[in-house]
This record gives sequence, C-alpha cells and structure tokens, in this order.
Amino acid sequence: MRRFAMLALMGLIAAGNTGCLLNIWSGDPVRRSRQLLVVSENLRVIEDEWERIWFVDQPSHLTPYRVDGGLVP
Repeated sequence: MRRFAMLALMGLIAAGNTGCLLNIWSGDPVRRSRQLLVVSENLRVIEDEWERIWFVDQPSHLTPYRVDGGLVP
C-alpha cells in the first residue's frame, strides 16, 4: 500500500510539472504568444551562452578570409 501511495504521489508531481494539471500557458491568445516569444528568446540566449562557454563562437583559423584576432600591437 505504501508503494502504491508513493507511486501515485510521484505521478501527481510529474503531471503537475509537465503542465497537465496546472496549465503553464495563458488562455488568452495574445498573452500566450507573448509568453512563447519570451521562452523562445531565452532558449536562444542559452545556446549563445553555451557557445561562449565552450569557445566555439571564436573565429576559426581555417576560414578562407583573414579575420582580425582582436590583438592590437
């Protein structure tokens, strides 16, 4: 019985986190589109931060174009 109660509680918590019980988006179409734009913008910024952390946003030395490395003599 205890295992069933714990399983039911975990299922309820998981359903609440996925937006099944409590809707995370507004019912108003204008407000919902604004919320979706904010979320997508945050995801874009996360991708830029990830590239900055792993230094993949730096210019490659293998490009056919000459790129200034940012060092001023």
